[in-house]
Amino acid sequence: MVVDGIDPRTGKGFAIEIADGRIAAIRPAENTSPRYLSAGLIDLQVNGYRGFDLNNGEVTANILLSLCEEMLGVGVTTWLPTIITASKISILQALADIARIRAGHRLIAEMVPGIHVEGPSISDKDGPRGAHPLAHVRPPSIAEFDRWQQASGNLVSMVTLAPEHEGSVDYIRALTARGVHVALGHTAATPEEIHAAAAAGAVLSTHLGNGAAAMLPRHPNFIWAQLADDRLTASFIADGWHLPADTFKAMLRAKGPDRAILVSDMVALAGMPAGIYDQPVGGRVEVSAEGRIGVAGTPYLAGASLPLSANVAIASQMAGLPLADTLLLATANPGRFVGGRGLLEVGARADLIRFEWSEGERELSIRETWVHGEKASCA
Repeated sequence: MVVDGIDPRTGKGFAIEIADGRIAAIRPAENTSPRYLSAGLIDLQVNGYRGFDLNNGEVTANILLSLCEEMLGVGVTTWLPTIITASKISILQALADIARIRAGHRLIAEMVPGIHVEGPSISDKDGPRGAHPLAHVRPPSIAEFDRWQQASGNLVSMVTLAPEHEGSVDYIRALTARGVHVALGHTAATPEEIHAAAAAGAVLSTHLGNGAAAMLPRHPNFIWAQLADDRLTASFIADGWHLPADTFKAMLRAKGPDRAILVSDMVALAGMPAGIYDQPVGGRVEVSAEGRIGVAGTPYLAGASLPLSANVAIASQMAGLPLADTLLLATANPGRFVGGRGLLEVGARADLIRFEWSEGERELSIRETWVHGEKASCA
């Protein structure tokens, strides 16, 4: 099979030959499709989308399959279902459900290489805790993590925690030794605790600049510490609401193009019609006509609403970056955390998207998607 299109970096046509689910050759081409061709997007943080919720009781086959189909429609070929802070039994049940369903569906198995557990060892303080339930915040436990892996068949590949908890350094070392990526987030840690966590093996900052207190010390704080620590890659929500353009642009420059990634962090209300919704987490929530999700009657955000295809386009505008550079933040860079996916090179997985986009548009228009060399979606 040969797939062709326009290279976002050069603006010239090229063709990709696919064999056995992988890229067999890449060559210049003429008279190609006028649409852009790129590696498929990779989203390391998805809580739900269009009413399908991974954190509200049982995870069913319909929820996972529907989310995979929705992800394909927005150009995401690899994603990590994200389970947030909950009771011990609730987390175990969600992990077991995902593992069982994934084992019986090839598309899910191809698109979902692991699971991201965001919590439960996050800050117990209002502000950095975000919408996570206080009642279920608890210190890190290696024994509990091992139960997660037993329930999921070792699918938990990323864990977000706040490193100020007692025992965090030993926990980070233990997870790192097990091949799990440890991320820092929803934290009120000191700079010293941030650097100690990175020294122990933490590799990522989860949605840096969010999941934080509204007021912080001007100079010594955990945001500066994470920006300065080259051992940490930072993920950002680039929807225009979670981070102002100047903040995002400065943070991106601080981390550098190789240590920055985009995540959607979408919740179940993402993509839903405008209106007021009563939610088990967050209470009374309003979805605006523009898609912003906030606590009704307040200025506070209640989740992220835009898919990664929109984050890529908006990030390009906010940071003044070429499309090709922004695409790396949603392909090759997050791909390092899922086994090296997201590359356009001979031998790489043939996860591809063909799309349209013009400067100023706030979302990539995904037209075709290939997962492991097979066409999976066509709009």
